[in-house]
Amino acid sequence: MSVALRSHWQEIKEHSSKDRGDISITTIIIWVAGITGAIAIAGTIAIVVSKYNGKLSGI
Repeated sequence: MSVALRSHWQEIKEHSSKDRGDISITTIIIWVAGITGAIAIAGTIAIVVSKYNGKLSGI
């Protein structure tokens, strides 16, 4: 390996070690809200389908 390539590789390794594990609290809040919303929607659909299952079977 050339000196320039080695130097560049070292810079990449140093930069990548600084970037790891940086998850902001905003990102976590958005993910939790999205997952909670998806579960609520799926639950609502399941309740509606189970409630009207007999009426929907004739369609």
